[in-house]
Amino acid sequence: MRILGVDIGGTGIKGAIVDSVSGELLSERHRIPTPQPATPNAVADTLKQLVDHFEWRGPVGCGFPATVHHGVAQTAANIDKSWIGTNAAALFSAATGCNCVVVNDADAAGVAEMAFGAGQDRSGVVILITVGTGIGTAVFVNGELLPNTELGHLLLGDTVAEHYASARVREQQDLSWKKWGKRFNTYLQRLEFLFSPDLMIIGGGASKKFDKYVEQFEVKSEVVPAQGLNQAGIVGAAMYALHEFGDDSNN
Repeated sequence: MRILGVDIGGTGIKGAIVDSVSGELLSERHRIPTPQPATPNAVADTLKQLVDHFEWRGPVGCGFPATVHHGVAQTAANIDKSWIGTNAAALFSAATGCNCVVVNDADAAGVAEMAFGAGQDRSGVVILITVGTGIGTAVFVNGELLPNTELGHLLLGDTVAEHYASARVREQQDLSWKKWGKRFNTYLQRLEFLFSPDLMIIGGGASKKFDKYVEQFEVKSEVVPAQGLNQAGIVGAAMYALHEFGDDSNN
């Protein structure tokens, strides 16, 4: 089934037409800068531009940087606070004229990674960790998603994990990969203590530099880089829309 998958981020809104069964991109990715401030109406207008670019009239799956409960954004850690309590699915559907489903962005990336990437055919407890502006997580038990975990907000000492070990923090504080890897290891150790995962998958931009910091990890769980890289969020959002809407497409 062809679905437009969209990854809404703090700096860019990216989309592509996806075969939601095979995970294959059926078009080139298109990116539009995220409006600043990223208020609900501004983001909805930008999403409409993306939909119009593809001349799309079918279902749309949107990965979104917040916890999302029945289409409603519940948090706004790295986006405009006006999103809290906004029915993002209804807003996007009205703006685009398409049936839109909205899912936490890390959950979307995790769905794709479990289907087509490093988590494929893996059972037990698997945690995908997306490392970027913040830290996102997606938790799976025997392939089933536990949505909206947001484990990047765990406390490490007197600070929040994503304020200590995100990619943005590494860049802002000009940390070497070794020093940052030690910080991130502290975070992985906390996850291991709480969840005893069989596998932890590192996603986001940091996954491309995995060999520069993996030697700093001191955990018993298997830790591997994600395979989906920049398109996992797009593919996972499309797959989530397939689950939500079924095989009902105008395209």
